[in-house]
Amino acid sequence: MAVPARAEMDEALFARMGPELAGKFKNARVAVCGLGGLGSNIAFALARAGVGELVLIDFDRVDVSNLNRQQYKACQVGMDKPSALAENLLEIAPYISLETHFERVTADNAAGLLRGAGVVCEAFDVPEEKSMLADAVLSSVPEAYLVAASGMAGLGPANSIRTRRIGRRMYLCGDGVSDVSTGLGLVAPRVMLCAAHQALAVLRILAGEFDV
Repeated sequence: MAVPARAEMDEALFARMGPELAGKFKNARVAVCGLGGLGSNIAFALARAGVGELVLIDFDRVDVSNLNRQQYKACQVGMDKPSALAENLLEIAPYISLETHFERVTADNAAGLLRGAGVVCEAFDVPEEKSMLADAVLSSVPEAYLVAASGMAGLGPANSIRTRRIGRRMYLCGDGVSDVSTGLGLVAPRVMLCAAHQALAVLRILAGEFDV
């Protein structure tokens, strides 16, 4: 079947959310740092919402162990995650602008990789890398908001995952307690819940709806 025309897809979004809000999303540039269970689901949610430009950053490749909770296909095992995710996103949002970086975010390159992003999503696994990105965004990307995550492992109740604003430019999503190194680890529904919180926080920021 033919891909719908850009005008047709734009009109569908305008009808659902209004041209003003849809326009804010369409003109936004959002960076997703880490494209695993959190990042790949965040990117899918933002693409479906009509965010116009995504920066996709990860240094990893798709592994068979990723398929239980990440937005990749079995046929993509071995591909670098930015390329694989871009391929999948273009199937659902063919007119989105995607910038991919197959590399690790560091304190030295973060400012360059994240340049121009209005919102940065932190979707890392390692606490030290989470802290590094927070420091880099808050110090070196002065106009960007950071939406980070902490705690989404196991089978804890869904309502324990929440979004908190912890500074003028930073939001934190998760239960703040569970750790991937203990207990059951990561399962798709709870990871997706946290990713949905992060994606919604991004959209609220873009819409000018800031939590107190």
